[in-house]
This record gives sequence, C-alpha cells and structure tokens, in this order.
Amino acid sequence: MSGVPLKLIVGLGNPGEEYARTRHNVGFWFVDELARRHGGAFRFESRHHAELARSHIGGAEVWLAKPLTYMNRSGEAAGSIARFYKATADEILIAYDDLDFPPGTARLKQGGGHAGHNGMRDILAHLDEAVWRLRLGIGRPTAQSAGTDRVLGRPSATDERLIREAIAAAADATVVLIERGAGAAMQQLHAGNEPTLPESKA
Repeated sequence: MSGVPLKLIVGLGNPGEEYARTRHNVGFWFVDELARRHGGAFRFESRHHAELARSHIGGAEVWLAKPLTYMNRSGEAAGSIARFYKATADEILIAYDDLDFPPGTARLKQGGGHAGHNGMRDILAHLDEAVWRLRLGIGRPTAQSAGTDRVLGRPSATDERLIREAIAAAADATVVLIERGAGAAMQQLHAGNEPTLPESKA
C-alpha cells in the first residue's frame, strides 16, 4: 500500500499567550505534539510569518508550521510556505478545530469546502482544495450565536483531556498516513469512534 508523501503539516490557530489554551488553537496543539514526538524545534521565519519546524515522520522529512497571521489570514502564511518548499496540495495536511464534532473526535479527509471555518476559508483562497484536512472536534455550543465565544474560550478539563487524546490518536495516524496510505490511516483513526453530532436547535 502506497503512503501519502506529505511535505507540510500546518496547524491553524492564533498567536499569543492569550489564545494558547483556547479551542481555536487545537491545530497548534497538534503540530506541537508532532514536533515533541519526532524531534522538531519551532523557529520563527519572518519571510513566511510563521513558526516552522523540520521533522522526520514515518521516514519522510516533513515541515510543521504554525501561521502567525491570525486565523482569518492563515492562507497567506501557508501559501508562502507551500510555494517555498514546492509542496503541492496533495502533499499538505491542515489541522484545525471543528465545531461539528464532539471533543475526542478526529477526522481525516482530503478535499472539500471550508464548512464555515474562517481559517480554512483563507487556506482555500491560497491553496487548492485537494489539501488533506485533520478536523479535531471541539463541540458546538448550545446557542448558535455563541460560536465565537466557544472557539475563543478554554475547554473544560474534561474536554481538554478528550481533545488531547484525539490529538495523540491523530499523531499516530499521521505516521500511518505517510507510511501506508490514507485507507489505513482513516481505518485506524476512525474505527470505533463515530461522533455523535449535536441536534439542531430551533
């Protein structure tokens, strides 16, 4: 089975200590976990307005990135890095928070739209939609108008534990994705972990 030749993994989030523990920064948490496991050290790269770390995952050299352009302009940094390292869309994985999945859920897919996520909206304005996506569930608030407060707030201790567990599982699956391909990675990540989507509110 052929692996996916990832060159770049981008975690989405907002820079600054005030955002570091918020739900909107779980993409940053994911690439931090990959760097911790695979020996990468982040450094600021002014030309890309991002922090970058070179890592070796599943036998491949992979760049890990945290855009520092704020969430709504994530594509500017991601596009700059992709062009510099000549990474095509199918060699890029974007990790980000997803309100439609409960905490503890991680979902891997390739292609599709932005589904209302402002970071992905800007990513798709700068990169082809064929990029790989890792969606990390943070849960939807009871009131739809509370979405912004939800993503910019800190998760409860229980939710954070579930999110961290999902990130660990996704980090394991990333190695499988590179070594053995999408089918094996999705089977490992998704098996026995079907999310319960929240009921729509009138």
